[in-house]
Amino acid sequence: IETHRARNPRLFLFHGLVAGLLLVLISGMAHRQLFKTGLYSERERLQNQRRVIVPGPRGRLLDREGNVLVDNRARFSVVLNLAEPAIRAEFRAEYKAVRANYRQLPAAERPNGDQLERIARTAVAQRYLDKINFILNRRESVRTADLNRHVNQTLLLPYVLLDDLAPEEYARLLERLPVSSPLQVYASSSRYYPYHNAAAQALGYTSVDNDPEVEDFPGEDLLTFKMKGATGRTGLEKIFDDQLQGETGGAIYLVDPAGYKVDLPIEKRLPVQGKSIVTSLDIDLQQAAEAAMEGRTGAAVALDVRTGEVLALVSKPDYDLNSFVPRLSHESAKAIEASGGWLNRAIQGQYPPGSTFKIITAIAGLRAGTIEPAVSRIICPGFIMVGNRRFPCAHGAVHGEVDLTKALTQSCNVFFIKYGLETTPQFLAAEAKRFGFNHPTGIELPSEFRTPRVADPEWRKENWKSANLPDGIWRGGDTANIAIGQGDTLITPLQAACMVASFARGETETKPTLLHDPRRPLQRTAPIGLSPSDYNAVLRGLESCYQIGTGRLAKVEGLTGGAKSGTAQKGRIELAWLVAFAPLEDPRIAIAVVLEGAEDQDFGGGLYSGPVVKAV
Repeated sequence: IETHRARNPRLFLFHGLVAGLLLVLISGMAHRQLFKTGLYSERERLQNQRRVIVPGPRGRLLDREGNVLVDNRARFSVVLNLAEPAIRAEFRAEYKAVRANYRQLPAAERPNGDQLERIARTAVAQRYLDKINFILNRRESVRTADLNRHVNQTLLLPYVLLDDLAPEEYARLLERLPVSSPLQVYASSSRYYPYHNAAAQALGYTSVDNDPEVEDFPGEDLLTFKMKGATGRTGLEKIFDDQLQGETGGAIYLVDPAGYKVDLPIEKRLPVQGKSIVTSLDIDLQQAAEAAMEGRTGAAVALDVRTGEVLALVSKPDYDLNSFVPRLSHESAKAIEASGGWLNRAIQGQYPPGSTFKIITAIAGLRAGTIEPAVSRIICPGFIMVGNRRFPCAHGAVHGEVDLTKALTQSCNVFFIKYGLETTPQFLAAEAKRFGFNHPTGIELPSEFRTPRVADPEWRKENWKSANLPDGIWRGGDTANIAIGQGDTLITPLQAACMVASFARGETETKPTLLHDPRRPLQRTAPIGLSPSDYNAVLRGLESCYQIGTGRLAKVEGLTGGAKSGTAQKGRIELAWLVAFAPLEDPRIAIAVVLEGAEDQDFGGGLYSGPVVKAV
């Protein structure tokens, strides 16, 4: 007989076990849904959102009259929007066709899945590029490696099929491409230098910035794609990079699992153009100096005497700044290197000042009392002996009776060596330092020559080994050399321009600047320390040099001025110097020019540099 009970005690254990498991499951789900909601929401956000950073256009560089020296120009490219649904459908269809074709090959020879995808993508992109080739009559090909790198690294950004279109190509494509086409003409900006070589080393160039910074824009933890920007590498582009840089914009997109955007951006900020900089340069003066120096090697600097603003800053050889956009080719870089164009000679060139230093020698002698304008005279036989060493006068000239005015007019070495020896090298060096020859000017440019040299006995004793001098002993011939601007004193053309600007104001130093400010106050530095009669004696000599002397080729009819020429030796090369200022009664402009001759070439200062000063 079988009996059955309504409740089986053994089932209670089973029911309890199931209930416990269900409780664990429900608890786990509740924990994840209620307590870990934030964590999984954050993971979803990171997986489904992408951030795109777009740098702002750089600010412009202007000359003092508002002429644009550095600008941005539109750069047009043909791009293919890979995120378009139609393109993605074409990729899938092409992939199936390619895979079917390769199935005819033995299994060992068939490409793998990734290779098939690359082949399919390239084929689709080439079909679109062929449409552009037909419109523009070109024969361009898609670079498979570039396309695949773009897909793997910057899928949200449009893929560039053709870059830097000509204006007529841009216009033709606008007419022929449908608005709904995945092919679009994309506009970006790149640096443009309308005056090409003008002030190349002063303005500077930019390079590509692959990592533009963005401030106060959300999504720092998202996968981020950055469009290329530009950063200043040399010149004013580098020094004022922070101001010139535009405000970076960006957008955050929702994407699907494949990484394609699925909607309009959920957050967006437009980029903003950077601040423009008004430089002190005058493009007319700049071009005049550069035209006069064409084919030469050297530098020229023109200053506003009153404010120290740089009106022109020239270094030759130079280069076309547009060759750096978007990047400098290897061939162009080699050409610049071969010509010596990388060196900004105006602020980096290290030159003995030649006879332009005689202005310093004259001031030092007047302040020391060794030169008296009404008394100091010599007879110049064309040379002077210092110990056993013979120092010829400039170009072997015999000047006869010479006073301070004639010595400056004709650049008489005999006069300045004689009185330089009496003044002493210590006093000559001290005067040069008062005019700022012993330190950089601090102009707003990178890489200014940091260690200009004023030679004196103390310097010789400390530096004779590093300067490759025979010994540390200072001799009379060394004093004779520095009195006429030869020997071991080295300055830059900018320092020479500052010196003559300071003299024109009756002061000792000029602080140069490349920024223009119409309300800039007049410069005021230490007074030159000469009595009015002594100052006028030097002034008369410089005026006479400009009118009838060795600086007469700088003379502009109807314009008064003062000038001092100079010829110096640097190795086997002669240097042609000229410093000048005008007008004499109210100095407004000061200029210094130095040109380098060829080896063993007679290269007199006023003869070659005078026409450059005259042109400016």
